[in-house]
Amino acid sequence: MIEDQAFWTLTVLLGIGTYLIRFSFLGAMGGRRLHPWVMAHLRYVGAAIFPAMITPLVLWPAATDGALDAARLLAAATAFYVGMRYSVMGAIIAGMGSLYVFQAVGL
Repeated sequence: MIEDQAFWTLTVLLGIGTYLIRFSFLGAMGGRRLHPWVMAHLRYVGAAIFPAMITPLVLWPAATDGALDAARLLAAATAFYVGMRYSVMGAIIAGMGSLYVFQAVGL
């Protein structure tokens, strides 16, 4: 186990580091207009990060010890369809709702 002094020192240092990383972009560049080339690439950040966060949770879920789960696969397919057809927020709501329904049904 880590000692209290080391824990709090590490926590404070990580907090300062996180603040500086975020400030480097938001504080330093917040009031400036970015080059159109940069803005064009930033448009795809959300589309790249969202699937990268969700895919491991669908294919190797910790709740099932890494085994494929039909409920999660169907919920992911539902969220994908709604996201392509309507919106990202709709995909999140549809994915969560369908996962709860499929788990309640016993898939």
